[in-house]
Amino acid sequence: MITPNLHGIFPPIPTPFHQDEVDYGALVDNITRWMRTGIAGMLVLGSNGEAPFLDQDESQRVVAAAREVTPRDRTLIVGASAESTKGAIAAVQRAAGAGADVVLVRTPSYFKSRMTADVFVRHYTAVADASPVPVLPYNVPSFTGVVLPPAAVARLSRHPNIVGVKDSSGDLTQIGDLVALTPPGFNVLVGSAPTLYASLCVGAVGGIVAAACVVPDLCVRLYELARANRHAEALALQQQLTPIAKSVTSTYGVAGLKAALDLAGYRGGLPRAPLEGASPEAIDTMRGQLHALQALA
Repeated sequence: MITPNLHGIFPPIPTPFHQDEVDYGALVDNITRWMRTGIAGMLVLGSNGEAPFLDQDESQRVVAAAREVTPRDRTLIVGASAESTKGAIAAVQRAAGAGADVVLVRTPSYFKSRMTADVFVRHYTAVADASPVPVLPYNVPSFTGVVLPPAAVARLSRHPNIVGVKDSSGDLTQIGDLVALTPPGFNVLVGSAPTLYASLCVGAVGGIVAAACVVPDLCVRLYELARANRHAEALALQQQLTPIAKSVTSTYGVAGLKAALDLAGYRGGLPRAPLEGASPEAIDTMRGQLHALQALA
């Protein structure tokens, strides 16, 4: 199996809604615009895609719509997760059938005290054995309350169908350990834009970062500067990107990301209930942050 390209910047795109129903037209419009930028691909049905709020039919239609307008030279990563191993296997097989190049599989977490390293290794090994496409384990402790240890990822990296990991812990030490403990060619992707530059410096090959939904070309520029060892410029750009990167994730969440998309000319809209939209104060803050970045575009 040939591993799709996982080097570069991948926006974890939101799922647009209109009157609480998936707006597939807005989804296609957004993807078409993103494909005019330098991104290496994208993630659909991730955390920012509100994946837990979509039913199985909606999820399949989102993937199919994304595949139709994503060129084959861009990597389409699809979130495909469930709490049980059986459910996760079914989810990755559905995602592959709908056109995923790679599947992103979140750690199971409901029975938190039982989620040991051995449990994670058994789970991901079984999923990778059954997946028709390459697998990325997904560590996102802010949502799951569990941590996928680097030592477990090191064991999983020996599986031929586990080609990397997405780590959204925001912990640079964790990123460094993931790089150090896994073999060359294993793709460590950072999921936290405020640590993008530093993560690239310690060996991450790219980022799946929410800021890339709003300012994709600037995130791509940061990646390219870091890869070219133009560190002073990369650090300066990281510092300029960090305010909006925090706003669309830890500060205002999915609602903030969608409001920022509206400000940037994309079709963001409101999150699905029970989530609420961003406040006027949040929108004003992000408007100022994006205005400050206009001179860099």
